[in-house]
Amino acid sequence: MEELERFMTTSPFLSGMFASVLAGAGATALGALPILTVRQLSERATNLLLSFSAGIMLAATMFSLLLPGYEAALAQSGVAATAAGGVLLSLAAGGYMLWLINRYVPHEHFCKGCEGDNTQRMGRIWLFVIAIVIHNFPEGLAVGVGAASGNVATGLGVTVGIGLQNFPEGLAVAAGLMAVGYSRGTSLLAAVLSGVVEPVGGVLGAAAVAFSSLLLPWALSFAAGAMLFVISSEVIPETHRPGYERGATTALFTGFCAMFFLAATLG
Repeated sequence: MEELERFMTTSPFLSGMFASVLAGAGATALGALPILTVRQLSERATNLLLSFSAGIMLAATMFSLLLPGYEAALAQSGVAATAAGGVLLSLAAGGYMLWLINRYVPHEHFCKGCEGDNTQRMGRIWLFVIAIVIHNFPEGLAVGVGAASGNVATGLGVTVGIGLQNFPEGLAVAAGLMAVGYSRGTSLLAAVLSGVVEPVGGVLGAAAVAFSSLLLPWALSFAAGAMLFVISSEVIPETHRPGYERGATTALFTGFCAMFFLAATLG
């Protein structure tokens, strides 16, 4: 643990990059691999997997991003109101950035359908992939910022949490694409490619923190805002379709509790 802390402190950029590759691209790809042997995943099972992922994301947003961000801001300013206000502004900025992307970038969800501009000009597979990319970028950003923070508890918490939720998410995405008519190979490739964007977000987040440690509280809360928007606007509406609300809520609670336990024990 001491060696890990030393590495995170002396190499924040590399820490963020490695963590986002591991938790993002690696976990998503491994999670999607069972689609090669699974004939079909029911809508209910897919829904439960995504809901479980949402619970993990929600807890990671709170315990591995927002609270550490507030603590770092409080250490800088020494005034609780100032620290909380700055964190909330960064949280709103992260959510607003995702709102702009969601509003103007063309993409398609399995249930909500097409969103963004000029969706008719793109193939459906690419609209699905872009939707997943919009979903995954904040996760990579969160991992990169957390791992580059120099705090082992924060870094491990968000990396393990996002990696854990990417396993079921990778399978759910691949199964969802198969359900709308794509082949196993295409579905697997699309799911794997969707995870590649996470290291991009991780590198950007790690670079910001490595550039100046003063940016840490705002980077953490910005990533929290982006994640919170994705959970509320993208994941929950997709999973709480008629007939699946009860199972989705149970799975979300389970994922939240699992992430809370990880955050508490790693901290």
